[in-house]
This record gives sequence, C-alpha cells and structure tokens, in this order.
Amino acid sequence: MENFIYSINVTMPIFLVMVIGYILKQIGMLNDNFVTVANKFNFKVTLPFMLFKDIAGVDIKAVFDIKYVLFCAIVSTICFWVVWGTAKLLVRDKTIRGAFVQSSFRGSAAVMGLAFIQNIYGSSAMGPLMIVSAVPLYNIFSVIVLTFEANDRIDKKAKIRQAGTNICKNPIILSILAGLIVGLLGIQFPTLVNKTVSNVAQMATPLALITIGAGFEGRKAIKKLKPTLAATFIKLIGLAAVFIPVGVALGFRNQELVAALIMLASPTTVTSYVMAKSMDNDEVLSSSIVVLTTVLSSVTLTGWIFILRTLGLI
Repeated sequence: MENFIYSINVTMPIFLVMVIGYILKQIGMLNDNFVTVANKFNFKVTLPFMLFKDIAGVDIKAVFDIKYVLFCAIVSTICFWVVWGTAKLLVRDKTIRGAFVQSSFRGSAAVMGLAFIQNIYGSSAMGPLMIVSAVPLYNIFSVIVLTFEANDRIDKKAKIRQAGTNICKNPIILSILAGLIVGLLGIQFPTLVNKTVSNVAQMATPLALITIGAGFEGRKAIKKLKPTLAATFIKLIGLAAVFIPVGVALGFRNQELVAALIMLASPTTVTSYVMAKSMDNDEVLSSSIVVLTTVLSSVTLTGWIFILRTLGLI
C-alpha cells in the first residue's frame, strides 16, 4: 500500500493540473485561441528557457555518464527505426503511417518528463542528461518520417532541405545546445539574469499541463480507433516493457531509471500534432493518440512507478 500511495502522489498532481485546464475550458474561462497561443508561447519561449536553465545549471562534466547517454540515444534510435519498419509492414494506409510512427515513439520527455522527475526527486541531473540524449533525436527522426510519409507529391529533396532548415531553427534544439555550451564552459550569469531565466522557466510545466487539459477533445479520441489503440500500447507499454529491463541489466537505478522510463513511457507530446499537421500528415490520428496516451498514462505511469518502487529499483 505504501508503494501504491507513493506512485499516486507522483502521478496524480500532474494530471490534476490538466483536469483544471479542462474544467477552465468547459466553463468558458479559456478558449481555443488561448490553447493555440499558449502552445506556441510554451514551445518557443517557456520550454526553451526551462531546458536551458536545467541543462546550464548542471555540471555536465561532473555528471556526464557516457554509458547512460549512449543508452538513451541508442534506445531512442532503435525505437524509431523498429516502429517505422513495423509500420511499413503492418500499416497499409500510407496516409496515416507518418503520424502513427511519430506518435508511437515520441514521448513528452521535456514537459511531462521533467514534471515527473521533479515531483519525485525535486531536481535531478539525469533528467537533463536524458533530454540532451533523446530530445534532439526525437525532433530529427520526426522530420525524417513525416517528410517521407507525407500525403503529397512535392519534391522530397526540397522538403528535406526545408526540414533541415526547420531543425536548425528549432527552439528546443537550440536551447539544449546553448545550455550544453554554458554548462561545459562553466559560465556563471549574474543573479539578475538567473532569476529572470528562472521566473520564465517556472511557467513552462504548469502552463503546458493547463494547455493540454484545455485542448482535450474527447470526440477525437474515438477517431481511427485501431491505429490509435496500437500506437498508445506501443508508447505507454511496449517500448518500456522491452527496454526498461535492459536498463536494469545495465545497472541503472533510481533517477537514471525514472528518466529512462519517462523517455520510453511518457504520453505522446502535443508537438507531434503540430508537426504532423504542418507537414501534410494525419493530424486527426496524431490528436487522437495524444489525447488517449495523455489520459491513460495517468494509469500506466502510476503502474510502472509502482512496479519499480516495489522491486526496489527506484
């Protein structure tokens, strides 16, 4: 019972904030325009500030663990190519394939992940280390699959060039790189700058959770039910069931294992919907998967944390 209560205390506060966002939308305090603007603001401002702060504030040289970095990067890569290869064989409808693949492997490691890790440990060097290893790959792989599986006949080379430009301008990747440089060089900012960055960064997680709740549309969850259920199983259960035991066998415990769990079993990021829509892929399927993984992850993540806690691994 103690382990179950511990697991509930980790997951429920995060999802209750999302419920608050949903309720505020239903009573008319928030609207669709707020959701659109807040998502853009979070993606381009608060989330990059948070990632920069978390990564720059870690002594990268002191905590750098090459085995853990390689584990996160290699597992992320394997997940992507295996899911895409499997989708090539089993998903006959090409119009949904790109959205299916992206939504199946790309978790909300930055927003939801850091929220969970902060909820358990307060602060952790493993969270930023996992993000440095996995999140840039998430963005790059998503561009690749959405480009080649797009529902159009536009010249692929031109789209790849445009995708490369978008990757170079991606605020998430840029903030991670900036944080890495600051952390590696040991640059110290004045208190005025640190507090300003911290104030903006603190908005990222609660604003993102409120926005996810406010943007929840239950009717979309029943659209294209079979691929939605398949992608949800892969994202919340399948990948973690395969690779968490690998992490345990490699000796990862506590913060390392929780960060790996978030990388593998967190709900699909809302960014996948934006990217799918902008790159001529199936945004309806993306939205359905985001909704369903977000709702069900309150159960699955609680279950995963309960299992790891019961086994004495975290």
